[in-house]
Amino acid sequence: MRIIPKYAGWACALLGLALSAGCASIKPPAGAKASERKLTVTAYCQCGKCCGWTRTWYGRPVYSSGPAKGKPKKVGITASGTKARKGTIAADPAIYPFKTIMHIPGYGYGRVEDCGGAIKGNHIEVFFSSHKKALKWGRQTQTVKVWLP
Repeated sequence: MRIIPKYAGWACALLGLALSAGCASIKPPAGAKASERKLTVTAYCQCGKCCGWTRTWYGRPVYSSGPAKGKPKKVGITASGTKARKGTIAADPAIYPFKTIMHIPGYGYGRVEDCGGAIKGNHIEVFFSSHKKALKWGRQTQTVKVWLP
């Protein structure tokens, strides 16, 4: 005997939509005016090479350098406390504060939720799910639309 819940198909479709949303849910405020800026756009992922962490001999992730060297690292968590995902942007918070929305050609919409020691001035980093994809993006100069909060 086979029992299939009446709404199983709809539940699976909604779950798939929610999981794939990523930057699809990031949009600029209605009626807000964007400025266009020429930015250096690089890419990162949550790996140790991109985010400066390593594992201890028993597997615990820790910072690999800087003032926090050896201290525990929450892998995949941004400086603003959100989970890094497609649409996460790292920027200099003195210029682009958290919650700044940007549209990067070839990447799509994103929100500033992270920062990094090497990210200064008109340089941003966009998040990718793998190191291979981040390397493929490389270093680009783009005209980016910016909506400050």
